[in-house]
Amino acid sequence: MPLTFTLDPAVTPALRDGVLDLWTDVSNAGGSVGFVAPVTPEEIRPELVKHLVGMAEGRTRLLVGHDEAGNVAATAFFSFNTHRLMKHWVWLYTVMVHPKHQGQGYGRDLLAAAADAARGFDGTAAIRLTCRGGQGLETFYGSCGYQEVGRVPGAIRVAPGDDRDDITMLLTLA
Repeated sequence: MPLTFTLDPAVTPALRDGVLDLWTDVSNAGGSVGFVAPVTPEEIRPELVKHLVGMAEGRTRLLVGHDEAGNVAATAFFSFNTHRLMKHWVWLYTVMVHPKHQGQGYGRDLLAAAADAARGFDGTAAIRLTCRGGQGLETFYGSCGYQEVGRVPGAIRVAPGDDRDDITMLLTLA
């Protein structure tokens, strides 16, 4: 069953808790979303609050995917540039699909919904995102139309002796 995507959903306690649970589950399953397993919801909560504050201030927008039971199953946060020469593209952050839903095409669906949403943002011509090397994410994003446009070797320290590349990907919107 496909996910139902909503841009700018009302931030209710259920949504907040659903995103927090998703972020925790994705992180603990090895997902590259800013944390390294094991992690607790309390460790993630301050980052989620930063995202929610950005939403309240109009600097960030949320795209959420709900599964057939109404649970938060996927997210992507858009962040807008404030520099006058870079307002024509947006960042995509915290791109997540719940581990129990992975392998069903929901990641592709999420990225397609994100591209559709971004096309509706006034003057937006592209989406940029970064991903952690060593997990094949750049291959996945490439298969969804993103192009690798930059790589900083060893910029992400997952653990002592485990440095990963920070890879920048770009999707030009038509």
